[in-house]
Amino acid sequence: MAASRIQGIFVPNMVPFDKDGKVNEPELRRYVNWLIDQGVDGLYPNGTTGEFVRLTAEERRRLIAVIVEEVRGRVPIIAGAADPSARETLRACEYYASLGVRSCAVVAPYYFRMSPDNVYAYYKEIGDNAPLDITLYNIPVFASLVDVATVQRLSEECPKIVAIKDSSGDIAHMQRMITAVKPNRPDFVFMTGHDPSLLAMLFVGCEGGTVCTAGLAPHLTKRVFELFKENNFAEARKVQPHITKLFDIATGSSDFPESLRLILELRGFKMGAGRCPLGPQTQEKLKGLRGQLKDMLAQPEYQIK
Repeated sequence: MAASRIQGIFVPNMVPFDKDGKVNEPELRRYVNWLIDQGVDGLYPNGTTGEFVRLTAEERRRLIAVIVEEVRGRVPIIAGAADPSARETLRACEYYASLGVRSCAVVAPYYFRMSPDNVYAYYKEIGDNAPLDITLYNIPVFASLVDVATVQRLSEECPKIVAIKDSSGDIAHMQRMITAVKPNRPDFVFMTGHDPSLLAMLFVGCEGGTVCTAGLAPHLTKRVFELFKENNFAEARKVQPHITKLFDIATGSSDFPESLRLILELRGFKMGAGRCPLGPQTQEKLKGLRGQLKDMLAQPEYQIK
């Protein structure tokens, strides 16, 4: 049976920690079930929002195993498997394939900035040897750029590379990729990772989004996608600003992703302290932000039934 097509709204879900700083597995399971109950189309653990760089390799593997166990096939899972070493990335892909995830998302090499030629070589090694479908992940603010020519070349040479999540927010870049790739790979999927341009990206041809606000207000991101599919663009334009407002306050009010952690606490989840210690100024800022966010989430558009 052919694998289901990746589309819709996927959640780059956060990770709750207990008082000892370990992954809080019971709370993670509760969060996963809440997201599915809210109608999200899929989950994307071990992504940027999930702070994968602050987890050990063993923790990342355990995280996917727990989520797969809890999801029980109800929604597809794209598992983040990125490592600057292609060898380590392939080891993760092999393990996640054994769990039955839909695809592995692989961010371009990070820390050392790579030329397009070497970004291509990295992905080609993975695309030729991974035991499951691969989703490219372009987030140039944190990692090497995945340019249009590289995406086009990989899409034509590597059948297992089936999609890209692009978090650049660059609409022209997305449009150029779609124009370059779709004629020869009409099945290739484009997902945006940039919340403020979710609706705009759907207009230029994206099949969905993997956006952090889907984990905070899934009803809003789901609504934009549904309205777009219904060609109800006027209503979709009314909802999009609420997503942008939430994104701006969640990502611009404190070092990422601490504001997101606070929002989920206000939603009733025990998120615990993050892995990176916070300075006194940040802690005071978050205390002040709590009241502002509480008032915001009490507004009708942000309430979840």
